[in-house]
Amino acid sequence: MRQKFVIISSALLIAVFLLAWFLGPNWYVVLAIIAALVILGYYDMFQKKHAVMRIFPVLGRLRYLMEELRPKIYQYFIESDIDGRPINRIDRSTIYQRAKKENDTMPFGTQLDVYTEGYEWLCHSIAPKDFSMLDHDPRVLIGNKDCKQPYSCSIYNISAMSYGSLSANAVEAMNAGAKIGGFAHNTGEGGLTPHHLKHGGDIIWQIGTGYFGCRTADGNFSPEAFRKKAATPQVKMIEIKISQGAKPGHGGILPASKNTPEIAAIRGIEPHTLVASPPYHKAFDTPRGLVMFVKQLRELADGKPIGFKLCIGHKSEFIGICKAMMELNIFPDFITVDGAEGGTGAAPQEFSNYVGAPLLDGLAFVHNMLVGLDIRHHIKILASGKITTGFHIIRAIALGADACYSARAMMMAVGCIQALLCNTNKCPTGVATQDPKLTVGLVVEDKKTRVANFHKGTVESVVELLGASGLDKVSNVTRSHIYRRISFQSMLTYREIFPEYETGSFLKEIPERYKLDFDNASPDHWGIAHIGSWSRQRPLSGAH
Repeated sequence: MRQKFVIISSALLIAVFLLAWFLGPNWYVVLAIIAALVILGYYDMFQKKHAVMRIFPVLGRLRYLMEELRPKIYQYFIESDIDGRPINRIDRSTIYQRAKKENDTMPFGTQLDVYTEGYEWLCHSIAPKDFSMLDHDPRVLIGNKDCKQPYSCSIYNISAMSYGSLSANAVEAMNAGAKIGGFAHNTGEGGLTPHHLKHGGDIIWQIGTGYFGCRTADGNFSPEAFRKKAATPQVKMIEIKISQGAKPGHGGILPASKNTPEIAAIRGIEPHTLVASPPYHKAFDTPRGLVMFVKQLRELADGKPIGFKLCIGHKSEFIGICKAMMELNIFPDFITVDGAEGGTGAAPQEFSNYVGAPLLDGLAFVHNMLVGLDIRHHIKILASGKITTGFHIIRAIALGADACYSARAMMMAVGCIQALLCNTNKCPTGVATQDPKLTVGLVVEDKKTRVANFHKGTVESVVELLGASGLDKVSNVTRSHIYRRISFQSMLTYREIFPEYETGSFLKEIPERYKLDFDNASPDHWGIAHIGSWSRQRPLSGAH
């Protein structure tokens, strides 16, 4: 091919030159274009990075062009309404319609195959409740026996997304929407910024392994800096980030292109550098240390609710945390369970695809464990991981959640089109970029209303579903209300798929399915401890 290129390009140059010489100067334009392509082709032949371009000069570049266009062609011309990834077009359309207060009904019946394996549905009642008579803004009070400032939380809130990953305009639009709608906005591990505070929306301040906004010069946790920011009236709760569904065990990533001088100053880091937060916390190194850190933060925050967020990995490690809580009689006010299907920012594909428990499995396990150990009444559970519709919220509540978060749906409410460019700083809608030429397209005054609209519409859809099921409160949803098709002729309830346990039953006898995890769990170690060491040395008891 290289030889053919040399022959054909040389012949074309000579032929067009002769045409220009004999027929007129207009042909010199064509000659200039061909000459430019020939120069490009020779460059391709002699460069050493791309084999396809080296073998197929000029033509080889079409491959890279098509690679860039492929996601866009697929999204707009090929994908059906039900097979878009990670969020299908039906759910995306619902988000956009609710955000814009447009008609969110659909014609001609469902496009889902209701007989395919994995199809799920909610049981309705012959005696539904009147929607107008139900509470249209259900809330949950977060704060246990040690909390001095409990928080009345919406059942649907903005999940953790940092300023840096998101643009200033996106953060402000979300917070302003949260203010209008009366729900909470999680800062993400990038820290509390002026953009989170500008519009007065309730804040859940997330503390990650980088301790951004409350760190010392050497990157350790600073109690003094934390105390000062935790006193901010807008900060209603504090969430310790242990891990997240998109990349559990990896630590946060902020590409250098997004690390502007402003962001660097807020975080206390060097600008224009890749920011990779440590995968672990320096403030504690055992389950017992985590529980004591919860106590420390609660004291520093003058009794505001303190919780932690994690994606379930080794079950024994979470059980170790539970053992530490029971021994110390110290409990977080909430636990956020993130699912492996979550993710809004940069993450290695192996972590996104193959690490961490999916939300449904992790959520059911956490709830079961807290109930079985009779400590559930101390702790509220928040759920996060691809929760975009009222049904998703109902499903999470059925498995044990008290309230939910959403990240990607809130991004779509402010304009995200699922371009899948979040990690490139080239987001075309100005949501996930720091490029001022792109962020200018996101108008806060317009998008804040859309965020509030989407939240209101989604919460009302939850209430409508409750009414259809004959229920008047979210707390009455059970695992028996959700069915999943297992095969063409078989379906099971969530209660059958995810077995439940009696309150305190684990204090009498550990179920066989959890015995090994309990034996491997220790309040004094992460990872797998010596089998049976904790259970032989200490009774499984404590204040509850």
